This record gives sequence, structure tokens and C-alpha cells, in this order.
Amino acid sequence: MSLTKAHITDNLFSKNLFTKTECAHIVDTVFELMKQALADGDEVMISGFGKFQVRRKTRRRGRNPHSGAPLDIAPRTVVTFKCSGVLKEKVNPGRK
Repeated sequence: MSLTKAHITDNLFSKNLFTKTECAHIVDTVFELMKQALADGDEVMISGFGKFQVRRKTRRRGRNPHSGAPLDIAPRTVVTFKCSGVLKEKVNPGRK
């Protein structure tokens, strides 16, 4: 099962702190702030969770995996995520 914005909103609502509409607005606002920061080229670091970062990849040579024919891969921008040690330990307990 995937964790969706609706699940996050429902879980926030279950804490009885805000109305369901307010919870949906809070969740949407958080994600909009994250998207805007990444679009501006900033990092988004969430303590205990991880860091989202925008990286620019240069043009490079590649190959078509089906035919093996060489091709040029255009420069592009990607978003990367590096999980925190806390999250890594939670996902994979007892391993370093």
C-alpha cells in the first residue's frame, strides 16, 4: 500500500487538532512549499527523514538497451533523495 496525501490528511485529522479541510490545506501547503523550494534550486531537509536535492545532469553517451545502438542522453534536472540515518535505521534495524 502506498502512503498518499489523503492518508496523511486522514491521519492528521485523527489527532483531533484541525478540521478535515484544514488538514488537507496544511498537507497541500507543505508539499507546495517543498515543490517551490526544489524548483528554486534549494534543498529540502527534513530532520529524521532525509534530504531532497536538485541535481543537474550533463549530456552523456548512452545506449538503447533493446537494440544496443548508441545515443546521446540530453542534459536534465533530477530530484534526488538521501535518507537520514534515523530513517535508514528504522527501515533496516540493526544494520549500519
